[in-house]
Amino acid sequence: MVVKLDKVDVVVVGTGWAGGVVSAELSKAGYKVVALERGKNVNRDDYIGVKDELRYTNRYEMMQNLDPETITSRNYLDETALPVRTRKEMMVGTDLGGGSVHWAGATYRWKPYDFEIKSKTIERYGKDKIPEGMTIQDWGITYDEMEKYYDRWEKTAGISGEPDPIGDKRSSDYPNPPMKESPAVGLFMETTKKMGYHPYRVPAGNLSQAYTNPDGEKINQCMFCSFCTQYGCDFGAKSDPLVTVIPTAMKTGNFEARTGAYVKRVLYKSGKATGVLYIDKMTGVEYEQPATVVVLAAFTFTNNRLLLLSGIGEPYNPKTKKGVIGRNFNGQFGITFLGARGYFKDKKFNYYMGAGALGGTLSDFAGDNFDHSKLNFINGGGIELRQYGDGAIATNHVPKGTPNWGPEFKKNSIYYANRSLVAWYTMATMSYWHNFTDLDPTYTDSYNDPLLRITYKYTDQDRVMAKFGIEKSREIMEEMGADIVDEDEIPHEFNHVYNGGHYAGGVIMGADPATSAVNNYLQMWDVDNLFVVGGSAFPQFAGHHPTATIGALGYRASEGIEKYLKNGGQLVKGKQESASV
Repeated sequence: MVVKLDKVDVVVVGTGWAGGVVSAELSKAGYKVVALERGKNVNRDDYIGVKDELRYTNRYEMMQNLDPETITSRNYLDETALPVRTRKEMMVGTDLGGGSVHWAGATYRWKPYDFEIKSKTIERYGKDKIPEGMTIQDWGITYDEMEKYYDRWEKTAGISGEPDPIGDKRSSDYPNPPMKESPAVGLFMETTKKMGYHPYRVPAGNLSQAYTNPDGEKINQCMFCSFCTQYGCDFGAKSDPLVTVIPTAMKTGNFEARTGAYVKRVLYKSGKATGVLYIDKMTGVEYEQPATVVVLAAFTFTNNRLLLLSGIGEPYNPKTKKGVIGRNFNGQFGITFLGARGYFKDKKFNYYMGAGALGGTLSDFAGDNFDHSKLNFINGGGIELRQYGDGAIATNHVPKGTPNWGPEFKKNSIYYANRSLVAWYTMATMSYWHNFTDLDPTYTDSYNDPLLRITYKYTDQDRVMAKFGIEKSREIMEEMGADIVDEDEIPHEFNHVYNGGHYAGGVIMGADPATSAVNNYLQMWDVDNLFVVGGSAFPQFAGHHPTATIGALGYRASEGIEKYLKNGGQLVKGKQESASV
């Protein structure tokens, strides 16, 4: 029997940056908000003393348990997709705060080109530059319109950074100065500047100094302890929802976070979402949570699957190219983080200290910052060298050709333990008609609901862009003085490993309901009281990391939801210029 609860103004699925921003903004505005999180309840104290590489780096303890539910994956439409079974093969965050708690902290704004990629590509190169089968599209919003939301998120998160020298206009500086420059980062910066590039320090969610954000939340200074990526912060010095938006929402008295709440359906009747159906994972009791507005703000996989399971929106059909739910699945994983590792005979680096976003980067080969006229791809990526703080268990880099065991392996392991650096290309991902999500016809979860199926394959553009980035990374390593440079190998086929956590698309935004699921307030065209927020809205993926854009879209969606609630359930929908009240 389903237990029906009292109606609230807003129910939010997910508590990462997307759900956290929405929850904080609407509860501050006086609305009653309930956020549902499938994982357990945690707070800052739970991550004190968790410097355990075996638990978190090797066994992925902060990632979602894939036994009750996973995804299935295939390359081609005529293949049977198979389940992805290990956390190493699919990194998805869980628990209060979501994947934002274990993120590294690298923070970039996307470029004007990224938001208007189709029209700007045609304008500069002609329509034939876009290959057949590529389904990129403009977002229905411009960088100039997004800028204030980027600025607001950066101040909430306390980002430490310096502007990109060839970046785009900003209304204000980052709220904190950039992180310190280690010798390795300094060598990268000095070398690339001499090469004629425009390096800058990676904007970081690891704070360079103690900071109090506009909501009064305090974030501490980074200690360079090295345990950032795949870890919760030991010191409360990493920008995440646990130290920012969730405490802000809690202080209002209008917000409740329910953990262990596995959402099964968006409830839908007569063109409106009426709430959500969820199960308490501890008791097995099913609950209906009615709400005036429903917000899906979970990982891309979950947002896609909930809409498909709930029968909301027209599913994408790859044969007819019609439908929108599941269309344009994209993201950074697999081929998108390749580069070159250099080994140095005369230089040593202490990279056992570090932070998730301690690094140098350049955007000379990102977006349309360079001429693509004679290149067989569009877009590009940033080049990064980061000093995460390597762990003793997972880190054992030796030059290619070294045996996997024996005296030579031992000798090289010891000698190169502090003598190698890596630069890589954070490649953009263009969307194609054959990369999409739908419901798997064979495999189900522990509640007997179909799993989400991913159909995804690489294209010639992907491989050519990856080769370009690897070559640029090699050139930088050679100029830095590396005696040996090993290039990453480009795989021919996608190997069904969803690493990195940067999954996007499937519920994409745009100005046309025929090719997008949500408008530029992240409001569904078909269901005006249902908002779908997060990376699932990306029509394609830019050549830098996504977190700042997810946070900014959270503020954009919050503004739209508040307008919707204030105006009696009316939010004008249409093309970009008319998507406002």
